[in-house]
Amino acid sequence: MTAALSPLAAYRHAVEQAGFAHDESQWRAVEYLDACFHALHGPAVGGDRRMPGVYLWGPVGRGKTWLMDGFHRHLQVPARRLHFHHFMRWVHQRQFQLAGTADLLPALARELSEEVRVLCLDELFVNDIADAMLLGRLLSAMFDHGVVLVCTSNQAPGQLYADGFNRDRFMPAIAAIERHMQVVELDGGQDHRLHPGKAHRRYWIGRPGRPSALAAVFDRLSQGEPTSRAPIELGHRSISVEQRSERVLWCRYDDLCEQPLAALDFIALADRFSHVLLSGVPRLSGRQPASAIVRGTEDGAQRIDAGDRTFPRLTRHDDGVRRFIALVDECYDRRIPLYLEAEVAMDELYTDGYLAFPFRRALSRLQEMQLERFGVPIGVSARE
Repeated sequence: MTAALSPLAAYRHAVEQAGFAHDESQWRAVEYLDACFHALHGPAVGGDRRMPGVYLWGPVGRGKTWLMDGFHRHLQVPARRLHFHHFMRWVHQRQFQLAGTADLLPALARELSEEVRVLCLDELFVNDIADAMLLGRLLSAMFDHGVVLVCTSNQAPGQLYADGFNRDRFMPAIAAIERHMQVVELDGGQDHRLHPGKAHRRYWIGRPGRPSALAAVFDRLSQGEPTSRAPIELGHRSISVEQRSERVLWCRYDDLCEQPLAALDFIALADRFSHVLLSGVPRLSGRQPASAIVRGTEDGAQRIDAGDRTFPRLTRHDDGVRRFIALVDECYDRRIPLYLEAEVAMDELYTDGYLAFPFRRALSRLQEMQLERFGVPIGVSARE
């Protein structure tokens, strides 16, 4: 077995020989990853397998995924690297398969601990009440079984699911993360995805009455393959397409993002196609409408000091924007080029609305997709 390359050694090599810019924030994170790395490859203290993992958080493009992937790539203990959406898909599938099992979540944690020593999760972000309710017990059980968790997120643990319904059900997950992981903020002040690189255009502004620019892109990418306009099936739903081949899919925004699809459906799409084209993308912003006052039936006649709660009214675009973000995230994580034709320039797609925070990550990823280096395997030359 060859000697493992530690995170510190890999980072020094990237800076000194591969032309990467030194980032003090990244350096601090690497020190925590390096300590975790050496602890994993050393003897267990007193036979206890439990040790702190690392939680990397900060704005988009600060190198979180790049650092985590470098850590994972050189591990010489059983490890698994997943996008958080993929991890939750596994959890829900195993829940269904093990229905009726006593203490189901501890059983899942034990199963995972028998397969891996380290679990690396990218883009931990919780906006689903069902996920929020089960994560507290599941994470605690994973830590108890000695699974070391290393993950990335755009939010500090205490900010996760901040405005979610029944957030108290998620508090055990936050407590488990803060108790069993070193929380490290990365904010070096620069988005590394925007570092100069050779441009490769994958975004166009559509002009009314003119042929779509994506027609020529589709012809080039699908050259030599049979093509079809037959719908595809996602999540047991028929989705209309502009054109498709064995590896290339071209859809309109309304047909893909305005349908009742979930993140798991975009995972299935990425399993099938290696290039995705999306035309007809509208301006996605929506002015934030006034909040609604929500009352119980017993106090619905008038506003009272006790019992009133305010909830934002959603714009008509919000569900579609969430699916668009999920599509961008899945394509980025799988290194699948996403070609877009939109009504407005990229930085005008979403400038105002409740989803501005998660959209910043999607925008940064779309910007990196305009570089030639995008599409290569993670850890070769791509960098978050």
